[in-house]
Amino acid sequence: MNLKLKKPIIYFDLETTGTDPQRDRIIELATVKVWPDGTREEKQRRFNPEQLIPKEATAVHGITNEDVKNEPSFHKVAKSIETYFQDCDLGGYNIINFDIPLLAAELERSGRKLDVSKVSVIDAYKIFIQKEPRTLTGAVRFYCGKEHGSAHEALGDVNATIEVLEAQLKRYSDIPHTPYEIDQSTRDPEEVDRRGKLKWIDGEIAVNFGRHKGHTLKYLSKHEKDYIRWMIENKIVEDAVHHLHDALLNHFATKKDDSK
Repeated sequence: MNLKLKKPIIYFDLETTGTDPQRDRIIELATVKVWPDGTREEKQRRFNPEQLIPKEATAVHGITNEDVKNEPSFHKVAKSIETYFQDCDLGGYNIINFDIPLLAAELERSGRKLDVSKVSVIDAYKIFIQKEPRTLTGAVRFYCGKEHGSAHEALGDVNATIEVLEAQLKRYSDIPHTPYEIDQSTRDPEEVDRRGKLKWIDGEIAVNFGRHKGHTLKYLSKHEKDYIRWMIENKIVEDAVHHLHDALLNHFATKKDDSK
């Protein structure tokens, strides 16, 4: 294995009723947990989302309401999931924008937490779009020289992601080999949070989405404090939320210009 681990890393993939963390629910969770000695543990479980699965979602992953009607709800096993993920680095494909927010929201609804602030996150998608912008199916074809025969099957996608990441580490000599270093190397230095909702502009933190895109937290603190509260309540930037709380207290971080 090319990845040098100091603690376990969990690669995971979700199948869901949709893409909205606050409204949609997880119907399948697949994980592959890898320990520093190379030991691997695969798990896969389905859940009853306690809401109808839209036909558009079923068309993507093939899971129907009938398939999960006798499965447990997520909140019944949320405690064990929280424990399983605790203190582990995370890996997957497009997990920063999709899987992590969905899993964090589900755990929070059950009174549990997914804390990504103190772990490293390897997103093979971010490496891929830096090197060869394509889909996971394209990544398997490009890096592994084969077709991804189990696309949109959660465990199949997890294992395909691991194969792609291993091939990326072999192919690109400039990619570091620890989760922390990979995490840092794939992040835009101007982005404050992993999802890029906050960005450094002229040394100040500014919003990078929606109707207030380009406005600094200093400006919002003076003119639109309710918008900052809305971002906090809706967990827009969980891994950088302290900047929002600070802004409500008129405290603002600054970034030095390294070019000077």
